[in-house]
Amino acid sequence: VCEANPRTIVVVQAGSATSMPYVDKAAAILQAWYSGNEVGSAIADIVFGRVNPSGKLPITIPRRIEDIGPAAFNIKSENGKIRYAEDLFVGYRHYTRSGVKPLFPFGFGLSYSSLTLSDCKVSDAQGHDASSFSVNVSVSLTNLNGSGSKSSEVVQVYVTLPSTSKLTHPSRQLKAFWKFKDVPVGQGSSVMFKLNKYAVSYWDDGQNNWVAEAGEYKVDVGTSSADLPFNMKFTLKKGFTWSGL
Repeated sequence: VCEANPRTIVVVQAGSATSMPYVDKAAAILQAWYSGNEVGSAIADIVFGRVNPSGKLPITIPRRIEDIGPAAFNIKSENGKIRYAEDLFVGYRHYTRSGVKPLFPFGFGLSYSSLTLSDCKVSDAQGHDASSFSVNVSVSLTNLNGSGSKSSEVVQVYVTLPSTSKLTHPSRQLKAFWKFKDVPVGQGSSVMFKLNKYAVSYWDDGQNNWVAEAGEYKVDVGTSSADLPFNMKFTLKKGFTWSGL
């Protein structure tokens, strides 16, 4: 179909990643999921421009099933058990670690507008324990042009724990996100994230505590796990532990 008509729009109704051999031939791909009785009307509104799409992928879509890492080869039980061999490196964390380029990364999604992020800043770390620790991350968004309609965009904040940590951690862990909703053309909006103890801590079963280690933390900000144009750092001068919530 795509070879006969290069302006073909492919609509995918599926609950997870699917093979997309047409990806380089279709004019557009619309991931519709399972959207209920009115899905036809919703798809028509987007295709004909009555609604400006703003959805984002909650998963990573791989190029090949082999690209998803150990999970691709642990799909059955052995002696009544299933091995989760990917360990902490699930989803986008695997792609970040391995350098394998997915077909579409976690958080990907297009609209009919041109939106840009700017003025991204990170503050110094404040506080010295779990109850007082905080770091502020600010970012602005502008709707430059496009369809002439209001547009929405999601910004994501990822944190990488210190490279000096005694344990292995996934880099670029998603710690915060925000949706700029219905931003008019030519206008902008800003958001301030307040990162707390949850953004810098991990569970240490040896200590039976949550641990935040002293060191340099990296902060990456963007619109998907593969589109993070802002790269910043802050330093936690003194580590701390905590328990409970």
